[in-house]
Amino acid sequence: MNTQLIIDYLSELSMNNNREWYHAHKEYYKNANAEFENLLQTLMLEIGKFDSSILQSAPKDLTFKLVRDTRFSHDKSPYNPAFRAHISSKGKLPVPVGYYIMIKPDNQSFLGGGLFADMFKDATTMIRDYIARHGGEWERIIHEPEFEKYFTVRGTALKNVPAGYEKEHPQAEYLKFKSWYLEYPLKDEEVKDAERFLAEAAKLFQIMKPFNDYLNKALAGFQMPAR
Repeated sequence: MNTQLIIDYLSELSMNNNREWYHAHKEYYKNANAEFENLLQTLMLEIGKFDSSILQSAPKDLTFKLVRDTRFSHDKSPYNPAFRAHISSKGKLPVPVGYYIMIKPDNQSFLGGGLFADMFKDATTMIRDYIARHGGEWERIIHEPEFEKYFTVRGTALKNVPAGYEKEHPQAEYLKFKSWYLEYPLKDEEVKDAERFLAEAAKLFQIMKPFNDYLNKALAGFQMPAR
């Protein structure tokens, strides 16, 4: 498995972020993308040892396009030089939450989990309600020593506890959140060593699993808004 090829391709794309270079190097892209899908397949088999719910997806259905939507952005570069995937029981949709991978050169890669999207009001409400009722379980998960060694819960948050929740609630800090996610940064050399990357990712995703399970219990019955 050649993760070096993935980093090399993305590095060159970031230095030549234009349509001409991209289309002139289609074969290079295909090879790098095939390596990424190969990496995902191997990683999914490792994750499957502790979470078999993710095994029914094909890697190619879990990845995101390199093309950027530049309509509302000051940055008009057409591509995001990153290979990304979200692995969950229902594929790459943000809910149910799963295991997120981003490979991006210049030490910008990371492994993630939880709910990154904060535009689904229903999802935010469901998680807030669940934390309000199951605060003890939340605390146990996020203060588990192995979890704390690698992760801190992050997310977009309001300044104050939203209306309808106790201001003095023991988990008031987390009730302010609109999204709840984890990120574990990776350096390029950790990604370039495929075996090391796979072992590290599988270990971290297993540590993350109780956090994802908690959010998915909160999100049971959530419907993605119709487009």
